[in-house]
Amino acid sequence: MKSQAELLEVANHELEAFSYSVSHDLRAPLRHIAGFVDLLLRHNEAQLDETGQRRLKLINESARRMAQLIDDLLVFSRMGRAELQRSRVDLNAMVKTVLADLEQETRGRQIRWVINRLPQVEGDPSMLRLALTNLMGNAVKYTSTREEAVIEIGAVEEAPDGIEVFVRDNGVGFDMTYVEKLFGVFQRLHRQEEFSGTGIGLANVRRIIHRHGGRTWAEGALDQGATFHISLPRHEEGKEDRPWAA
Repeated sequence: MKSQAELLEVANHELEAFSYSVSHDLRAPLRHIAGFVDLLLRHNEAQLDETGQRRLKLINESARRMAQLIDDLLVFSRMGRAELQRSRVDLNAMVKTVLADLEQETRGRQIRWVINRLPQVEGDPSMLRLALTNLMGNAVKYTSTREEAVIEIGAVEEAPDGIEVFVRDNGVGFDMTYVEKLFGVFQRLHRQEEFSGTGIGLANVRRIIHRHGGRTWAEGALDQGATFHISLPRHEEGKEDRPWAA
């Protein structure tokens, strides 16, 4: 007889495999939809009235948004199956890399970055970079209504549960009543018309940090900014083979 934990693990693996399969199979028909709409707009736009053109563009936009949702869901699925590649990670260098990656989103914006000294941590570089990209990208997005955005990145090395890293912004914030929804798949506290997104980024952050044996949490208030925290276990010499979450 399998234990409850073993049955739960099997169920989780089956769910991840199902999500991956469904997401992968949905991509081809969506590409066909977007491709044929592009052809119609390119070759038959002059024959369509304004309403027809608007409807085709709406179909195209919806198909592309669904494709992005699927891509993000595939990334989320992989996060649960990929093997962790553990090494020492310089967070200062990683933040600089992420800033360069965000150049297109920040171009033309007035953003004051306050980047404190960050420690080295033990973790999977690719996964931690994705987590930082999501946190910093969210800060850029949700400060877009500010004349001057202020985004601070810092760390607390002597936190009770390890090394804490935070990203703080002066953006639109959120109601703490719904704080746990932030980290759920497809959970969003703002309308698509206000801020674009798929609602998977923070779920990926939570999954990545959980797999590292850490935790995630957030604080904020409406129109008063937000702070997102992650914690990672402190590296201990002589414990190189410490197991991580599966």
